[in-house]
Amino acid sequence: MSLFKARDWWSVQLGEGEEFDQGCMCVGDVDNSGTGHDKLVVGSYMGMLRIFAPRGSGNAEDGQSAAEAQLLEVQLPNAIIQVEVGKFVSCSDLLHLAILHPRKLSVYSVSGTSGNVDHGDQYQLKLVYEHNLQRTACNMAFGPFGGVTGHHSLCIQSMDGMLTFFEQDSYSFCRSLPGFLLPGPLVYNHRTDSFLTVSSARQLESFKYETLAVASDAETRQDPDMPIKSGGKRLSPDWVLVLGEQALDICVPSFSHSSSSIFVLGERNLYCLRDNGQIRFMKKLEFNPSCFLPYTSVSDGTTNMLLGNHTNMLLVYQDVTLKWAAQLPFVPVAIKLANFVELKGVVVTLSSEGHLVCSYMGTDPSFFTTPKVDAREVDYEQVEAKMKELQKVIREVSRTQDILPKSGTEGELTVNIAVSSSMDNPSQALVPDTDGLSVPSVSVQVTVKASQAVQRPKVTISVHPPLRVTHDQFVLEPLGVGASRMVKFSVFLHGHYPPADLSGDVTVTFCLPTVLKCIALSGVPRVLQSRFSLPLSLVCVATTPIKSPKFKITLETNKPPVDLSAIFPEFAPESEEKDANSLSLQLLSGAKVAVVASKSSQRYRVQSDVFEDMWLVVQQLLLRLDQHFSSMGVKDLKKSFSGPLPLQDYFLSVDQHFQLRVSAQQNQDLLSERAVQFRAIQRRLLTRFKDKTPAPLQNLDMLLDTTYSQVMALAEAAQENQLQLEEAFVRLRSATYLLVLLTTLWQNLTQEQSKILEATLLPVLQDTPQLGWEESCDAAVAHLLRSCLSRSPKDQATSLAQTGGPVLGLPRDTARLKKHIALLCERIGKGGRLSLASETNAPLPAQVQNLAAPGGVEPDGETAGDVEEVQQEATKVMKPSKKVKREKEKEAKEPREAPVNEKTEEAVKAAKRETKEETKKASKKDSNKEAKEETKKESKKESSKETKEETKKESKKESSKETKEETKKETLKERKDAQKESGEKKVSKRSSVKVKEKKEEEEEKPGDG
Repeated sequence: MSLFKARDWWSVQLGEGEEFDQGCMCVGDVDNSGTGHDKLVVGSYMGMLRIFAPRGSGNAEDGQSAAEAQLLEVQLPNAIIQVEVGKFVSCSDLLHLAILHPRKLSVYSVSGTSGNVDHGDQYQLKLVYEHNLQRTACNMAFGPFGGVTGHHSLCIQSMDGMLTFFEQDSYSFCRSLPGFLLPGPLVYNHRTDSFLTVSSARQLESFKYETLAVASDAETRQDPDMPIKSGGKRLSPDWVLVLGEQALDICVPSFSHSSSSIFVLGERNLYCLRDNGQIRFMKKLEFNPSCFLPYTSVSDGTTNMLLGNHTNMLLVYQDVTLKWAAQLPFVPVAIKLANFVELKGVVVTLSSEGHLVCSYMGTDPSFFTTPKVDAREVDYEQVEAKMKELQKVIREVSRTQDILPKSGTEGELTVNIAVSSSMDNPSQALVPDTDGLSVPSVSVQVTVKASQAVQRPKVTISVHPPLRVTHDQFVLEPLGVGASRMVKFSVFLHGHYPPADLSGDVTVTFCLPTVLKCIALSGVPRVLQSRFSLPLSLVCVATTPIKSPKFKITLETNKPPVDLSAIFPEFAPESEEKDANSLSLQLLSGAKVAVVASKSSQRYRVQSDVFEDMWLVVQQLLLRLDQHFSSMGVKDLKKSFSGPLPLQDYFLSVDQHFQLRVSAQQNQDLLSERAVQFRAIQRRLLTRFKDKTPAPLQNLDMLLDTTYSQVMALAEAAQENQLQLEEAFVRLRSATYLLVLLTTLWQNLTQEQSKILEATLLPVLQDTPQLGWEESCDAAVAHLLRSCLSRSPKDQATSLAQTGGPVLGLPRDTARLKKHIALLCERIGKGGRLSLASETNAPLPAQVQNLAAPGGVEPDGETAGDVEEVQQEATKVMKPSKKVKREKEKEAKEPREAPVNEKTEEAVKAAKRETKEETKKASKKDSNKEAKEETKKESKKESSKETKEETKKESKKESSKETKEETKKETLKERKDAQKESGEKKVSKRSSVKVKEKKEEEEEKPGDG
């Protein structure tokens, strides 16, 4: 639009991969220097806070380096949504920095001290106070709320439409906006003491601060449709203006002006309003704006505006008249005006990728001259031929099917992976032996064949630690139609612990050329991934039997035991004295694992001295049993595990991993302290050396050497702890895989349920400093306990209504995690079904579905007491019940159908309990206040009768099947009658219902246990 360009005065690129938005930049004298010069404060979504003081050096265009202009850089633990500078501390006229995080509001003071050496001034960021937020924040506004002078208050708008007010370091109140759906921009108008925002109805609303202060408190109302019980007024806007579009930003200029105005930037229009909501003028925009900033004008009665758009333009308007246009190198998301040391009125722009530029308006002379055009006659035939050629190009470009590659019946590329059946000779391992055992390697051959032309193929190989490959990347030449390439590499063990998985991935990336000859494109990218499995002999060898193992696992099948040397031929002894019922393996850098097949029963026992080392052998045993019987044509092979689950053995791996994480955090803290001490000693020594009059060092050199030794020792300890942490996590993965497999066999879970359980207990495949396994697993298990494994439908509704939660971090201990895992296994053992749908075990009735409204629900006594119930149930030891023992004793005489009957009975009991709870809640909702006393007595009588009847039924559990069926029919008839009577009588009282539920649970526990 303009030939002019914004002249760069100072610029910097902030970080790599960081994101910024509208509220991430502010301008002000944040360090209270008193010179009147501004500083730039920029915060990113990655939590990085930076403060700059740009200065020009002689020529304004030369600028200064970013390192010299940067005053402070601090990494905060949470994302930065908005930064503001104001008087946020009581009894202080100094400016402070307010930083808004998703769940926290922090106020800092920035102070600078002059340096004694060449390093210059030093700046510090000190926390004054902070407020923890109950809801996720969106934006904030500040100002002298209520007309006070001398300090500023803060108002935070949450994602669910709640306005929370803070007066410096104290909480004032919070109000909920009426008819809220999505948050919009929020600004405070100090002239009218009101707040302006744009609602989801696409209308500008103004709320007086006095109206917000005296309105009914939003925290005391559970349902917005219920009548207001308190004496406050209903919240309503002072005035409303329909915009018809969503607003990007609202600005209320604070400079002195004859006519006060409110500016609103919409998606297609720019509005200027008076303080009472009347429109002064409106400008229809012909582009998509990104941000704007009103500023004072030299002409009375007018206002200038800087407006950025998505075409990299910076436009200057005086009211509705365009006065200037300049080109920017990026799309700005925030614009500010600042006064620096050598230049005032600098335009500061920030992009979403972190380009921070200080520029000014102006032009440089251009020395380009237009060349003279040759005066010659036009050849119309040549022009027509050129036009036809261009039209042909346009038609080819407009065809989508010609640009994109045509998908044929066969794949563009075929990958074949062949793993060698024998070990390499000689071995390709980096370490030839470990613990006296030679480390073997196995060769893997990958063949890539193209069915059409392929450009830039690249093969990448990845295996699980501590496995290594000789080559992890191969760059191939372009392949023609039918061409093939073959690559070969070796895999070996490189570590002092066994891997958690013997599989590997081969990823092939390539590009398909397009059919357009007129456009030179790099091609359409494609990715192809294949998986291969490594042999068990890569990580273990045959050895002598184990005498007294610590851990044992017994697996059961419905087929006779097989010869172990037949399914493990690579470990079969060469001598004639073969023991077909036992097999002993020695893991490289691991423990011994033995497999014993029972001669009289259909059982297999896996035993070892290390719990997690049994995982690979158990996995291979079950896999080879399936392959053996499938090759014989047997399709009804069943595998099971009778329990109990080895949770205490599993928790040992959890505790070891957690202790290493705690040690890593302690090493990091100590290393930070010693590094600060080391830099402080260096500054002292540098000051002594710079001094013109020599002074004694006072043993600072010895202190420097000692601190340096401590820093190096802590760094080595942290590095060693990191290696141990990686090993502990691999062992934890093996233990988790083993626990998931045993749980699947124990309760006969489906493949989908097994995947859900594995994703819950192993949500991350690698530990990071920001997110570890403990907190991720605890959150996932707690979600299952509140959703598909919850006992009551109200708990499911409460979990659905609760949006957001605390930030995940390293817990204090693993007690809570252990209790949740134990409770998860217990509820699965009682028949709970794992599903991503929350309505699996307890369907939500129509009365309870209202609890999952977007406004959320308030916790009541039952919800608060659920935590204690979880802790009590989790402390139970998972032992087989007496009934299970009796069924095991009858296995030799009776067919294996007793567990099915037991599960059927448990399912019937669960259905009975759910029917009772729904009946109680339905009767509770239809209660009448006039019949409270009579219904108490009647409900107690009915509860005593029902508990007596259930006690009799529990005592008759060992009766025949016909008696059980008759009892079920009679029970269903009685329950229907009781439901009708309870519906007519309208029993209500929550206390009687709770007493009744506790009695039923106490009577059902002896039957279950």
